[in-house]
Amino acid sequence: MPTTTAPVSPAPVRSPLVDWLGVTAVTLGIFAIVTTEILPIGLLTSIGADFTVSEGTAGLMMTMPGLLAAVSAPLVTAATGRIDRRLMLAAFVLLLAVANFLTAAATDYWLMLLSRVLVGITIGGFWSIGAGLAGRLVPAASAGRATTVIFSAVPLGSVLGVPLGTYLGDVAGWRTAFTALGLLSLAVLALLLAVIPPLPPPRATRLRVLGGVLRRVGTRFALLTTFLVVFAHFAAYTYVTPFLERVPRMDAGLITLCLLVYGAAGIAGNFLGGPAVARHPHGTFAVVTALLAVPTLLLPVLGTGNAGALALLVVWGAAYGAVPVCSQTWFAKAAPDAPEAATVLFTASFQATLSLGALTGGLVVDRLSPSAVLPLAGLTAALALLAVRAAHHRRGP
Repeated sequence: MPTTTAPVSPAPVRSPLVDWLGVTAVTLGIFAIVTTEILPIGLLTSIGADFTVSEGTAGLMMTMPGLLAAVSAPLVTAATGRIDRRLMLAAFVLLLAVANFLTAAATDYWLMLLSRVLVGITIGGFWSIGAGLAGRLVPAASAGRATTVIFSAVPLGSVLGVPLGTYLGDVAGWRTAFTALGLLSLAVLALLLAVIPPLPPPRATRLRVLGGVLRRVGTRFALLTTFLVVFAHFAAYTYVTPFLERVPRMDAGLITLCLLVYGAAGIAGNFLGGPAVARHPHGTFAVVTALLAVPTLLLPVLGTGNAGALALLVVWGAAYGAVPVCSQTWFAKAAPDAPEAATVLFTASFQATLSLGALTGGLVVDRLSPSAVLPLAGLTAALALLAVRAAHHRRGP
């Protein structure tokens, strides 16, 4: 494999407590990033009203980070391949803090979008480096458990970060919520510098390595399935707050509760989906896509009341909670000899599709209604079942 290898000094012996504090620091970094990325979903209406922009235009706050993350993931990995990974993690968390403070202080919508560009660069860089660090922070026997802990930050951003940020935004204003995220980012930066050891890169992944992995059949099936499922989710979920406000006519407190329950279901889906996809990759992903298609298709019909909407959100949350670990597993199985390249492609494809889904959903919401985007999402998720079936017949990942 075309990589550049650099000598790596043996790591000093560290206590298990310090090792796991390092895992915690990376997990908190991803938690802060995920919360920053998706918090506009809970505050979409209030932010749009402050800047007098439509809900679809406000959805660009979701589109911009995804687009920039997709571009920055491979470029940052290739450009910083010889720089200590600890320093790179710290730099990206500092950039996240700057982005959150800029969001809180934005006086025009274009400044808001500029801050979201910085968020996107942070997502692409931090994820591409941090998602694969578990094996370097803890002994090999604990690497699997550490990876699960790190990935748990994704649903935790939904179950804790977004509901708490939405509640804080409702009580004290959305600017206060982003100020709090800026302070959290600075706290994570201090922890990273205190507990993570120097991490000189053992190899530098080149762009031609990414191209080689991308040409594999298994990688292409992973890309196709990820595109369909993530597009479906973010086309609809980005605008779930306007739907809950207009159709079941929930108040702000009940919407926050719904987001909290949704996130709790996502945590369950993450921890159930991880072991399952390792044993039965095709079957698990098929179940996940079906469980995502059903609630999005049925919400306009059965989600007109509070109880029906909440029940369907639980199913939706559990299904989406398993999506990142399922997708990452497919990419990893497609390129077991190039794990960093697989992680970069996972990050780039996931974020690009997130961006496209949010953008498409915004166009539909502006021209029709929040209810209209849900059948589009459901049908797209259903198409993912065909992709899973095709992958199974081709003996993919």
